[in-house]
Amino acid sequence: MVKPFVPQLVYVEPRALEYPLGRELITKFDNMGIEIRETTSHNQIRNLPGDNDFQKYRNAKSTLVVGVRKTLKFDTSKPSAEYAIPFATGCMGHCHYCYLQTTMGSKPYIRTYVNLDDIFEAANQYMKERAPEITRFEASCTSDIVGIDHLTHSLKRAIEFFGESELGRLRFVTKFAHVDHLLDAKHNGRTRFRFSMNDDYIIKNFEPGTSRQSERMEAARKVGEAGYPLGFIIAPIYLHEGWKEGYKVMFERLESVLSDSAKKDLTFELIQHRFTKPAKNVIEKNYPMTKLELDETKRKWKWGRYGIGKYVYTDQEQEDIKETLGGYINHYFPQSTIEYFT
Repeated sequence: MVKPFVPQLVYVEPRALEYPLGRELITKFDNMGIEIRETTSHNQIRNLPGDNDFQKYRNAKSTLVVGVRKTLKFDTSKPSAEYAIPFATGCMGHCHYCYLQTTMGSKPYIRTYVNLDDIFEAANQYMKERAPEITRFEASCTSDIVGIDHLTHSLKRAIEFFGESELGRLRFVTKFAHVDHLLDAKHNGRTRFRFSMNDDYIIKNFEPGTSRQSERMEAARKVGEAGYPLGFIIAPIYLHEGWKEGYKVMFERLESVLSDSAKKDLTFELIQHRFTKPAKNVIEKNYPMTKLELDETKRKWKWGRYGIGKYVYTDQEQEDIKETLGGYINHYFPQSTIEYFT
C-alpha cells in the first residue's frame, strides 16, 4: 500500500506566512522535522538536490512548496467542467504517461496555495457571471489534490464551501485512497468525487507511486457510503494484450464493491491514451525503462488544444474501445451515465 505523501523538503514563500494556513503548515512541517527553505516565488525553486536530471526530477516529486496563488483567472476545463480551480499544482505520483510531465517541464515539484479565500472569491465571481446557470469547477487539472489533502485540508474546505453554494459544483479525480478525512465533510451532494480507475496491467506497469486498484475501489466504496455523488475516469484507456478481459475484470470488481445507492448516480468519463512528440521525449528521459507504447506509426495524428498535435488510436480502435467499454458499463452499471469519450 502506498503511504500518504510526506514531503522530504519544503519551500515557503514569505507571503504565505501572512495566511493562517501557511503558518499552520510550516509549524506542522517543522514539528515533523522536515527541512524548510525560503523561496521568493513558488515558480522559482532552484538548487534542488541531485547530481543529475534524473535524481533532481525524483527529488522534485517529493518537494512541497507552500505559496500564494497570484493568478486568479481560472482556465477553462472542458469537457469535465466550466473552469479549473487552482488549489495545488503538481503530483507525487510517477505515472509514465502523464501530461503534467510536459506542461510542468522543469518544475515537477508540488505546490499548494494557502490564499484559499481569494480563490473562493474568484470562484464566486465566475458563478455570478453565469447565474442562474450552474458552474462546475474542476480541482484536479494540474494536480492530484487528494494526494496532499491529508496535510493541507484545502480540498475539505473547498468541498464545504461548495456545499453551501447554490450555483457552484466541485469535481476532482484521484488515484489515491487516502480519503478518510473527507468522509465527514458537509458536501450536501454538490461535489462529484471521482476516482481514476484502470485495469491491473496499466496500474502495475505505468502508475508507480499511486494506490492499487483494490485500494481505490475500497476508497470509492467509502466515498459512496458517505453520500457523495461518485464518478470514475477510465484513463488512459490503453490497448495491450488482453485489454478487453482486463477491463471486464475491473468493471466486475467495481460492481461487486459499490453499494446499490452509489450506483444510482454514477458517472463515467472515458479517455483514450494519447501522446505528443514533446511528451514522448520527456517520458523516455524520465522513465527510460518504460513499457509504454509510443510508436507514432501505429497511431492517428490529431490536432489538439493550443494547436499542438497529438497521437491517438486509429478510428477503428476508438470504435472498438467505445463499443467494448460502453458495453461493460451498460451491463454492470445500467443506471450510470457516460459523460464523454475522448
